[in-house]
Amino acid sequence: MKIALLFDGASALGANPDILILDTIDAIEKVLAAEGNQVVRVPVHPDGRWVERIRRGKFSLAFNMCEGVDGVASLEPSVIAVLELFGVPYTGASSYTAALCLRKHLVNGLLDHARLPVPRFGVSRRGGPIPTVGFPAICKPAAEDASLGVEQRSVVRTARALAERLDDMHEQWEEVVVQRYIDGREVNVGILGDETLPIAEISFDAMPKRMWRIVSYRSKWETGCEEDLGGVPRCPADLSPELASELKRIALAAWRAVGGFGYARVDFRIDRAGRPWLLEVNSNPDISPDAGLARMAGVAGVDYGALIRGICEGALSRDLAPATDRWALMQRLSGVTSRGHDALDLFAAQG
Repeated sequence: MKIALLFDGASALGANPDILILDTIDAIEKVLAAEGNQVVRVPVHPDGRWVERIRRGKFSLAFNMCEGVDGVASLEPSVIAVLELFGVPYTGASSYTAALCLRKHLVNGLLDHARLPVPRFGVSRRGGPIPTVGFPAICKPAAEDASLGVEQRSVVRTARALAERLDDMHEQWEEVVVQRYIDGREVNVGILGDETLPIAEISFDAMPKRMWRIVSYRSKWETGCEEDLGGVPRCPADLSPELASELKRIALAAWRAVGGFGYARVDFRIDRAGRPWLLEVNSNPDISPDAGLARMAGVAGVDYGALIRGICEGALSRDLAPATDRWALMQRLSGVTSRGHDALDLFAAQG
């Protein structure tokens, strides 16, 4: 099988290459090649030349590892849309789901409407009013991933500190989500296909007392810093069967609500009273060999090779009926016969 392996070439192959992207690409390519597949790396650059490679490539599958273009997360759905336009089967979430999950205030509104437990939130726009959600509160860019824009100063206790933090963030971001900060445990529910994986927890036991117990940008990407060492992943999490079942139920309900397909990671906080709060639905999360999803899969007895193969098999099972077939079906469901007569014409002829 001929497989296109898409990734953010502008970030991975630029002047300051992102080694983490390249390491993940190497690991995935090794698995796919070992199965006898022809793997073609397709770096995505802003110049768009990669689009023609996809159009002419006659690929059986696109393994989509492109989480943005030149580090711009909001462009991720555009890459997926190209695959959809050309009818190339692809791994991971649809362009619709990816776009929705990237807009934190929109997906929060959807999940809240679905009666899922979302902490109180609002969106701050440059020059607009400041949302009232109570304190402490946490400020996050509305349309970023990888914890970009999240640091210790993101959590505030007073209206003055909130206003100052929003002023700083609006220098870069037009929209900022302000959400009630939930003090408690942080857990992650992984989803592969329609099944949940063993639940993981980020233990903050080693976090210095002067610091907020959050997963910040530094904790993810600055190896060895206090926040990195202070948040230790553990899987499986030590949870009661009842709480674990409730977390999995909510995670699957949230994934269905956003039209999820493929694989995901749903993040929660558990407050001091033991109540779960839904923080984020991550479509196409990090699947590097040492990332959370691979760790959860490993605990379930699914090694990295099996994880990658499972993701591919799921992608190939997705219904990608040709546009002509869909159009014929839509016409039939709209009352149009195969000969082009609508239901009224047919009724008149019979009369």
